[in-house]
Amino acid sequence: MTKTLGKAVPPLAEDYARGDARELLQQFWDIFGKEDAVLVVINADPDALASALAVKRLLRYRVKSVLIAHPNEIRRMNNVAMVQRLKIPLKRLGNVKVSDFSKIVMVDSQPNHLPCFEKLKIDAIIDHHPIVAQWSFPFVDIRPGYGATASIMVEYLRAAGIKLSAALATALFYAIKVDTSNFEKNSCLADGVAFRYLFDLANRDLVRKFELTDLRRSELRYFFIGLQKLKYFKGRYYSHIGKISSPDVLVIVADFLNHVGDIDWVFVSGIHNDRLVVIFRCDGYRKNAGKLAIRSFGSLGSAGGHKQAARAEVPLKNLDMGEKEFTSDSLRRLIMRHI
Repeated sequence: MTKTLGKAVPPLAEDYARGDARELLQQFWDIFGKEDAVLVVINADPDALASALAVKRLLRYRVKSVLIAHPNEIRRMNNVAMVQRLKIPLKRLGNVKVSDFSKIVMVDSQPNHLPCFEKLKIDAIIDHHPIVAQWSFPFVDIRPGYGATASIMVEYLRAAGIKLSAALATALFYAIKVDTSNFEKNSCLADGVAFRYLFDLANRDLVRKFELTDLRRSELRYFFIGLQKLKYFKGRYYSHIGKISSPDVLVIVADFLNHVGDIDWVFVSGIHNDRLVVIFRCDGYRKNAGKLAIRSFGSLGSAGGHKQAARAEVPLKNLDMGEKEFTSDSLRRLIMRHI
């Protein structure tokens, strides 16, 4: 068992028992009173949104009110569709008077993740990311062995004996799919147990709609530009799209190009807010996109990722291009030095 601030928490499924969940749930409940107004803060993505909904359900009859707030703009269309179709009640954190709340819960994040989080007086954290500090808050349940915070929340809900609504089950089911990349990324048996529990409760057709909602109509033109600018060299695709409305579109174009059977590497770049953003894709077999991203752009900006997928962001001023325009050939030359 891993200890976090004196509380035993099960980081791996083999340590999991229903008794652990009941004990942790009761410790969580114990910090709240009937008159508490609770603020749940998240950096909004599917796992955070679903986990926040679960906290709201767990506290429904135990506190005066629960509000979910997020600092980030929700731009990715999958997430917009999730919020809209599940009617998730949200407020922007900047529009919330924090002093109106007697308790603050943070899910799927830790205070160091964003500067605005560091200013908050946290009462409880539930998360699955690596522990970065010994947080001295009344309640802490951080399990780095889990693939999704939603899996932890399913354990809490089951321990509470709560019957899940279709909306909550759908949100949690989608969250686990996203954060584990359909169990292709790090996960544990507890994620699988939670996923199977939700399988018959969730609206899987709606989940499929979330997954397919990638683009705005206005962004379809980036596919045309990406294909028009496409360069092929020794089993590799290079495409510089130019100015983009969101880096997310580069990911979608790169994933699309990665479907081509005889292509070993895909590199797609664009300019966003005076930064060059480069997306790397490969099959991960005897290749490492994360290491290549670091070798190619680590000295110029931020870079990193996994074997199959990586990303780099470089301030344009660091490229030293002079008056030259960045092109697909420029992208190829920068990467060719390191591949």
